[in-house]
Amino acid sequence: MFLPYTRHVIERGSSLSFVAKARPPTVTMPRIKALTTGSIPGFIDVVMNLNSPALSEDNLIWQAKTAGKKIIFYGDDTWVRLFPKHFMEHDGTTSFFVSDYTEVDNNVTRHLDSTLKRDDWDILILHYLGLDHIGHISGPHSSLIQPKLLEMDDILKKIHGSLVSKEADGSLPYLLVLCGDHGMSETGSHGGSSEPEINTPLVLISPIFKRKAEMEKPGVVEQVDLTPTLALGLGLPISQNSVGHVIPGVLEESSLREQLRFLHLNGHQLSCLLKDSTPEYQKEAGFEQFRVAEKAHGGWMKLYLEGNTSEVLTNMGKKVLKQYLEALAAMSSALSKQLGKYDMYSMIAGMVFVFQLLLVLLLAMPEALSGSASVDLPVLSSLLSLPFYLLCLFLASVHVLVCTSAESSCYFCSLSWGLVFAAVAFSSAMFCILISLMTPFREKNKSHPLSSCLDVLLLAGTVGHTLSLAASSFVEEEHQTWYFLLNTLCLTVFQDVCRKYFREQRDEEEQIILSKKSQTFSHSGSEMCSEKWLALATPPFTLLCCRLLRSLNQTGVQWAHLPDVGHWLNSSEHKVILSLLSAFCLVLIYLLVQRRCSWVSKVALAFGLVGVYSYRAAVGNVLFPWQHSSRTTSKGTVEARFVYVFVLGILFSGTKDLLRSQIITADSKLKSRGLWEIYSGLVLLVSLLFRAHNLPVLCCCLLIQTLMAQFIWKKLHYDAAQTTIMHYWFGQAFFYFQGNSNNIATVDISVGFVGLESYVEAPAVFLTALSTYAGPLLWACHLVCYLSSERDRSPVAVGHGCYCLALLRSVPAAAYIVLVTVLRYHLFIWSVFSPKLLYESMHLLLTAGVCLFFITMEQTQPKSDFQ
Repeated sequence: MFLPYTRHVIERGSSLSFVAKARPPTVTMPRIKALTTGSIPGFIDVVMNLNSPALSEDNLIWQAKTAGKKIIFYGDDTWVRLFPKHFMEHDGTTSFFVSDYTEVDNNVTRHLDSTLKRDDWDILILHYLGLDHIGHISGPHSSLIQPKLLEMDDILKKIHGSLVSKEADGSLPYLLVLCGDHGMSETGSHGGSSEPEINTPLVLISPIFKRKAEMEKPGVVEQVDLTPTLALGLGLPISQNSVGHVIPGVLEESSLREQLRFLHLNGHQLSCLLKDSTPEYQKEAGFEQFRVAEKAHGGWMKLYLEGNTSEVLTNMGKKVLKQYLEALAAMSSALSKQLGKYDMYSMIAGMVFVFQLLLVLLLAMPEALSGSASVDLPVLSSLLSLPFYLLCLFLASVHVLVCTSAESSCYFCSLSWGLVFAAVAFSSAMFCILISLMTPFREKNKSHPLSSCLDVLLLAGTVGHTLSLAASSFVEEEHQTWYFLLNTLCLTVFQDVCRKYFREQRDEEEQIILSKKSQTFSHSGSEMCSEKWLALATPPFTLLCCRLLRSLNQTGVQWAHLPDVGHWLNSSEHKVILSLLSAFCLVLIYLLVQRRCSWVSKVALAFGLVGVYSYRAAVGNVLFPWQHSSRTTSKGTVEARFVYVFVLGILFSGTKDLLRSQIITADSKLKSRGLWEIYSGLVLLVSLLFRAHNLPVLCCCLLIQTLMAQFIWKKLHYDAAQTTIMHYWFGQAFFYFQGNSNNIATVDISVGFVGLESYVEAPAVFLTALSTYAGPLLWACHLVCYLSSERDRSPVAVGHGCYCLALLRSVPAAAYIVLVTVLRYHLFIWSVFSPKLLYESMHLLLTAGVCLFFITMEQTQPKSDFQ
């Protein structure tokens, strides 16, 4: 609709159009690698996308430069980092500053007129970023999409017109390639494997193609198929690791002899790659088909060179052509399934070490969470035991057997025998320690069985969730698991509240009558009555909040496309409702957070929240009463920096109180106030980063924390471990309430540039990570603040809670190491599990950082065993 010239060329011009399927991860750097090398990158390239190193793999750009082609590039500087010495001329623009969608394209277009007039280049590459940035900012249905597409259409028209005029002057036929590196989800992000993200346009325009009479349905090809097609079209060798096959439609206007020659070159390259990648390559159906087609091709060539021009020769050539195409498709498919050579032995050995350490931590947890906070590991007795030496001999024999029979190189086998013996001894010792720890652990559990339904639920829920991750569907829809566990937890807590206030009511009333006078009794009775009903109302109210938050953001994979309340609020017709809701949420956030802050922090918090609303009004999400909806929007840089000033002020005030309580005076109230002020500073920062429709998530988070702390955890006397696991469950659920999922495409990278005028890597990464993991981190910080403020807790309660929380985070991360190790060769499974592994690893790092910081600040006993 918004590309009229491009549509005309596709419908009536000399062009070919396709839907090119991109493989996940659908982010820029892996896609550029796929387009230039023809290989399918792995998910480690998602991390490398942040700072791309030079590409050392055989690729189309290197082959073109080696052949003497002169290449010019303008656009995304990822190309410049991947190919630092390949371009005759280049001008890169940063791709991470997504707030800019104008200058980033103007910096490319300003070179266009002068470059098109020149004749000193062979290949011109332009990578425009504006459309991608608009998607990140406001989604694919934004009003900014139409003018940007019209701008791109004018640019294509200018380039095409210049190439047509050059062809009229007698130059070689041109080829204009229009393609996308990835698609865009319904939220405007990318990185996952949904259809809108992997479907990209591919249009080839050249006078050598047959002119069309009408619009044709585009064919479907793999994105990596473009690499061998361009290589053969430019007379270059196909990249060594390319798994794509030439696009058949491009060859239709060539002679039958040329078509067979091109297909034979592509087949030879794929067969060589298949030999290097697969030990039993001869059993592959595609390899055998290629050999048959190659032999038939030789017979056809012999007849052709003899001057045979009969129809039999033509039919024979078409048959060979068909055999080649089938062989290329089969070999390409086989290579796509066997992309990497994985060192399974070393991966399994590392996995065993990780799980042995985790089991030791799990078995040592009861002693670590006891009053003495000490752990006694039977190291010496294990090293002197007979099983230790027998295990060492057994594992050493296994190592020798595996290394002598391995067909490919193995990292563990390449280590020196000293390091191997150390690893074998470590694994054997850990196994013996585990056996020693399990015996007393079973005896203690017999004397102290689980007596509470809550304990059973917390244990079964945590273990059950970890086991559920063995299925890809449970990973895709993990939010459903957490919603179910959270609802069950609320019902179990409600049962405990009913037991406390109804079964034990008579005993408490008798104690009050004996200890209080009649006047005081009536006052205490009214307080107890209100407290009882508030406690009884807290679990149902929490259930209600969770149900409403589930409707706010659709997440997961199967139902992510369905409309939700967030989309309804973000529509232009409901901007007034969103404005009122945002204002109400910000007021409620202030009332919930300011209670434990100093008066200076209260004032700063109030001004900061006003700044948050002003920022959202500046960027056009909400309205002031005197503001018109047609007002031009801005980036809100001034308003965001205004909020940052108050965030830093509150954090400074809290850190000052915390340090004073640790160094100058041992004041527990001052320390508690410092922790709560740091927490309120984080809340203010999160409220700035959250989109306007997500402010109810933050509001409900604070409200549930307040009610649970006041009427549930404190009144029901839950211990540190129980409180910690409940915080962990709530944090995981709120991660999905935000609209996140295990799909990389749900990461909102636009928040990394709130208040920034240019791309600065450190703050951009920090703000993006904070916004993504805001729910779990706020619950982890609240856990530390709550345990610290409870005077009846033991001095090391915070340490116990942090220890338990960090251990809970490590269990699913380790589970994913196993799953990815075992299932990695399945591409679909790998595309599902790898983003989740990245999420778990990042989450584990952030949680460990929070826990270590607060444990360090909390320890007031220098000689404590826990420290």
